[in-house]
Amino acid sequence: QVQLEESGGGLVQAGGSLRLSCAASGRPFSTLSMGWFRQAPGKEREFVAHIDWSGGRRYYVDSVKGRFTISKDNAKNTVYLQMNSLKPDDAAVYYCASTAKLISKTYYSPTNYDYWGQGTRVTVSS
Repeated sequence: QVQLEESGGGLVQAGGSLRLSCAASGRPFSTLSMGWFRQAPGKEREFVAHIDWSGGRRYYVDSVKGRFTISKDNAKNTVYLQMNSLKPDDAAVYYCASTAKLISKTYYSPTNYDYWGQGTRVTVSS
């Protein structure tokens, strides 16, 4: 099993920045590909970003491209989501998720991830 714990959420003004962290344990982190998803009230869980096990491939939903950056530190067993130029529409609970499967084209689907964290809330004031 893999345990995931997010941190770094909070309240920020529009245009501000936050960095989310997700610490993993239970399996060699270098073997895991990681994703960030978010869920706003009344909406479905939405894919945000994905990074493969090596850190060499990264994918983003169009709405965050150029503003968010996903990164992976295998030495610290941690994946990050740097969020800049935040907008009110970015407000949600953010979840990290892990998978040991080789997924390439379906990185955006929550069903491809095996383990999930509890989430961290991001609030953006306008």
